[in-house]
Amino acid sequence: MPRPLNYQPPVYPPEAEKAGLEATVTLQLDIDKTGKVKNVVVIEPAGHGFDESAVEAAKKLEFEPARKADGTPAAARILYRYSFALKKAEPPPDAGAGDKPSAAQTREALRGVVLASGGDVPLAGATVLLSGPSGQSEATVDGDGNFRFDALGPGKYRVIITAPGYDALDVTEEIAAGEAIEVKYRLVAASDGLEVVVRGARAPREVTKRTIEQREMLRIPGTNGDALRALQNLPGVARPPAIAGILLVRGSAPQDTQTFLDGTQIPLIYHFGGLSSVVPTEMIERIDFFPGNFSAQYGRVMGGIVDVAVRAPKNDGKYHGMAQADLVDARFIAEGPVPGTKNKVRFIAGARRSYLDATLGLALDAAGAGITQLPVYWDYQLGLEANPTPSSSVRLTFFGADDSIALVADQPPPGEPAISGNAGFHTGFHRIQLRYDNDIDDKNRFSAVAAVGIDQLDFAVGPFFFNLANYSISGRAEYTRRIGKGITLNAGLDVFSNYADAKYRGPAPPRAGEPSGGPFSTRPLIESEFSGWIVNPAGYVELEIAPTGRAKLVPGIRIDGYNRVDGVDISPRVNGRIDLTSKFPRSTLKGGVGAYSQPPQPQETIPPFGSSGLRSNRAIHYAIGAEQEFTRNIELSAEGFYKQLDRLVSQQPSDVGGGTERGNLGKGRIFGAEFLLKYKADANFFGWVAYTLSRSLRTPLPGAEEQPVSFDQTHILTALGSYRLGGGWEFGARFRLVSGNLTTPNVCNFEQAGCIPNRANAIYNAAVGTYVAIPYSGPFSERFPMFHQLDIRVDRRFRFKSWQLSIYLDVQNVYNSQNVEGIDYNFNYTARQYVTGVPILPSFGIRGDF
Repeated sequence: MPRPLNYQPPVYPPEAEKAGLEATVTLQLDIDKTGKVKNVVVIEPAGHGFDESAVEAAKKLEFEPARKADGTPAAARILYRYSFALKKAEPPPDAGAGDKPSAAQTREALRGVVLASGGDVPLAGATVLLSGPSGQSEATVDGDGNFRFDALGPGKYRVIITAPGYDALDVTEEIAAGEAIEVKYRLVAASDGLEVVVRGARAPREVTKRTIEQREMLRIPGTNGDALRALQNLPGVARPPAIAGILLVRGSAPQDTQTFLDGTQIPLIYHFGGLSSVVPTEMIERIDFFPGNFSAQYGRVMGGIVDVAVRAPKNDGKYHGMAQADLVDARFIAEGPVPGTKNKVRFIAGARRSYLDATLGLALDAAGAGITQLPVYWDYQLGLEANPTPSSSVRLTFFGADDSIALVADQPPPGEPAISGNAGFHTGFHRIQLRYDNDIDDKNRFSAVAAVGIDQLDFAVGPFFFNLANYSISGRAEYTRRIGKGITLNAGLDVFSNYADAKYRGPAPPRAGEPSGGPFSTRPLIESEFSGWIVNPAGYVELEIAPTGRAKLVPGIRIDGYNRVDGVDISPRVNGRIDLTSKFPRSTLKGGVGAYSQPPQPQETIPPFGSSGLRSNRAIHYAIGAEQEFTRNIELSAEGFYKQLDRLVSQQPSDVGGGTERGNLGKGRIFGAEFLLKYKADANFFGWVAYTLSRSLRTPLPGAEEQPVSFDQTHILTALGSYRLGGGWEFGARFRLVSGNLTTPNVCNFEQAGCIPNRANAIYNAAVGTYVAIPYSGPFSERFPMFHQLDIRVDRRFRFKSWQLSIYLDVQNVYNSQNVEGIDYNFNYTARQYVTGVPILPSFGIRGDF
């Protein structure tokens, strides 16, 4: 990381000083390979002249440059904060203070110089606080690093020296009667004094890695400032159906994408209905999203990877907090030193709960909507962190989430007469996690994370239920070794195991060759139980080969084993990238190919619905792309991808017993292209335009016709931006244009050629007195109309001396677009009508930070 060599104090704006204003300005500094500051951008402005003063001071800063693993200097981008604080008024002098000091008193003094350790550079502007028998005094270090205190009097004095970016120095000096002493102090650069964000200092192991920054997380319109919902605006991510809290990545099924929280897998990324994510945005340091061709450190999925890093607690010795409430939920965060630990152990804690059940739920129930409870969700996080050594950290974290909903079905749905009465759904997870990171030296690094937890899923409707409890133990460890110039070895273990306890009561699966027994809910009931261990160990080895500073090749191999799936999967992968230009503007080519395996879902391997003897699903990822910088802020990336799928688990008639069985008989292909034109955040604006063109096709059985999957979306266009207007105001907008979702129609669209109005597409089942639908055409053969929606967001921030207040209005679907999300049929399937999604939905929120 870059290390500061000097400190340049900013000039306090005269008008702000007269008005008694204080502020903190966060800057983004671009530091070149020589340690010079080449560009300064205000990230968190304060106005009143503070921003201009901070920028001018920052331009004079000097740094020891950042260095790569092989020791060569590298350019970097960091965040740097200037704090403007008014000097405290001197206390009134004691009686007699106006008398002249004695000759002895004038001789007793403390003089010294303050330097930056490692370079002996004067730390101009550092503050020296002296307290002792003569009271308390304060001095500012001059341009040569000097300070002095005169007329002190004999005794012991405490000296505290502070400067931004450096550890505070706290020493005691003793001055004898008639003595003047001279001292020299050196301050050590503090890792917590600078908030560092390095972009491109180490090329990613993956072909494509998209990172969402903190400001972007909070301000994307239509997301209520939710970080994980912001992922849905990136290339390669399809729009989920209305109120569905799932991620659809590059044409893969929801279960094909895996989410990690600080290296531990979690089963949910969104609360019920996608209203909020399971981790508050304010606790997230970054989100790394890999839509495909990820490195060998990740496995057990064929789609994408979302890796969420929870930030460390603030390390300034002070307590901080945040509280926010809107029309959906309320949350708070607190952080600071653990009492009694002298800031050696720090904590960060957060919690959130929805309250739609206590507000909107009562109104709907009074209106006779038949809803006894709307979705209720809550989540919590508690982290404790310490640094055993300057290069290591230990973090113990407790986190979890819970969702539930209850309904009353007064009238059975069409075609399912046995579904009535109470219905409920509950899901949740809880984790205890221990993480350790150690940068042992310039050549060796070790990190490990272990977690134990429980996942719960409970579903019930009328006489049917499904209950599942998973008790998990997981662990990941990676050792990194720089074995030569430009060559780094990564080796790791990745183990996931869980004990599953499942119970089911419901309709039996259909038997092959038998006609439909009528509605699903009227079939004979069966009860089934399962319990047992599922263990999936894995190991991997990767090399990062950088023959020059402009090229990088990452070959690797991963080996996965399973105790309930046949075979061992060996997955070789290789990714690479090369900068065609060594200077700005950068032009980069990238590409990769690799094998990825994913075990069948548990229900596919457990009777009566599953079969034994299955192998894992498999996908081969191909990708090639390019990145081009146009300015320091504008960059275009384009990437083509192809995924070849085989050994997909599918269902076929059984040769034994006349039922059905599952086998690795399916195959598929996914292909497309992604484009991202991005304006990187500056002091006022950020935004991007993302476009994805893709197809996702499957062939379920040999000889069957290839067909699209339900979540296939051909065109996905997202354009968004947010601009700071000044005076604490910020305005943003997002527009989306997406191909409609696919459906299997039971009644033809009357606009289609050959459609016969009022023709029954159903058979009457006299035994149960309902109609059983007959699909009008093949699976997913009709596409809904194009989805389009505009969202806007307005923020207003008020700064006070020690805290700030923010209010915002986030409006989804501004012009109330009637987007189609489903089809509703009449009782005998002779007519249909579209079901539209969420109408215009404003959300007002308020937030306080201290």
